[in-house]
Amino acid sequence: MGEKIIKLPDVGEGVAEAELVEWHVKVGDIVREDMVLAAVMTGKATVEIPSPVEGEVTFRHGEIGDVIATGTVILKIRVAGEDGESEAEPHVEVPPQASASQSVPSSSPEVKGQSEPVAERSKPEPVQSTAAQAAPAKSAATSGSGRGSVTGQGVPRAEGEKPLATPAVRLRAKDAGIDLRQVSGSGPAGRITHEDLDTFLSRDSGGAVVAGLQPNKSVNEVKVVGLRRRIAEKMALAKSRIPHITYVEEVDMTALEELRGRMNGTQKPGRPKLTILPFLMRAIVKAIAEQPGINAIYDDEAGIIRQFGGVHIGIAAQTPSGLVVPVVKHAEARDIFDCAREVARLSDAAKSGTAQREELSGSTITISSLGAMGGIVSTPVINHPEVAIIGVNKMAIRPHWDGTQFVPRKMMNLSSSFDHRVIDGWDAATFVQRLKSLLETPALIFVDE
Repeated sequence: MGEKIIKLPDVGEGVAEAELVEWHVKVGDIVREDMVLAAVMTGKATVEIPSPVEGEVTFRHGEIGDVIATGTVILKIRVAGEDGESEAEPHVEVPPQASASQSVPSSSPEVKGQSEPVAERSKPEPVQSTAAQAAPAKSAATSGSGRGSVTGQGVPRAEGEKPLATPAVRLRAKDAGIDLRQVSGSGPAGRITHEDLDTFLSRDSGGAVVAGLQPNKSVNEVKVVGLRRRIAEKMALAKSRIPHITYVEEVDMTALEELRGRMNGTQKPGRPKLTILPFLMRAIVKAIAEQPGINAIYDDEAGIIRQFGGVHIGIAAQTPSGLVVPVVKHAEARDIFDCAREVARLSDAAKSGTAQREELSGSTITISSLGAMGGIVSTPVINHPEVAIIGVNKMAIRPHWDGTQFVPRKMMNLSSSFDHRVIDGWDAATFVQRLKSLLETPALIFVDE
């Protein structure tokens, strides 16, 4: 018998360390070649580490959340037919998408190009240990605490069998308090999918209802790892370094909504559907032309403000794992339809997991929207090192005084934050008031001044 040593591989791009975000095996497990052993996250991407050999895990190093240097021994696997120790190099594939940028979450893609869960790659079916293979499936009713327990229903897999699921599914189940061992998988080799989680959440557990209110003394400790840790670090950096000033203004969107409806009703073949977002993007471009200091980043280490001629607008988007910010490059060179087309393209790329790193970085100003859940006012956190973020609140019909009477109008607030080291309150107000005038008289958006 021999032993293969597996080290944390070099995932490329000069990355010297990675965070361990998921283990798929434990000591004693039998694995086969190409089975996924672990997942690590760099500042760029999440990478799965497959097994290069078949054998039994005899050593495992590192806990979830640990940051491990490249070249560190993380696993040892006993293999048949060899003597002594030798190194085995796993083949890793680095996905093209980057990790999340920091910003305030957005919601509906109808408003701001929200991305949805990144398409998940399938993983090889793990080989169970001999004990797990021999263990019979439970048929008796089980009970327990939390949403992962199903009273009156049998466990859907053999005792000791590890449930198959992608990192995205595991994260969603963890956030929802679901024990994946209680969920039946409909995917290949019994893999648990997002649809399986939906089914599990929607079905009636059949448990008895306990009369009266009962105290819940449970404490669920969730370790901050992976993408969530990256977001936490970015948010802490932005709030600790940037003195925010937030300016809120009400905007009458009635005329713009009427124009948008007519344009969508008479759109030519091949033209994308217009949401509010392209109009806001073009309004930002025109307002920045008058105040270029808004379209900038502040390098506080070097003490330099870099003002950009190109307007690269980031669109904050929420995913089950966290925030990503696709970036529409050179919005100043795009008409309203091209802006809509590019937002749709980037949104599709984010959904399919094909967005390139350069498409998720390089923004000079960011739009954040919570869509229908946007509330009346928000205080968006600036996307460091930018100096401004435009927050969109929900639209609603409200009574508006026109000078003689109250009339119903479609109103929407803009809650925008600025770096007060760079942007004075007067400049922030001037910028937002210019956006207001353009959105309330949308014909001005199309006029070259």
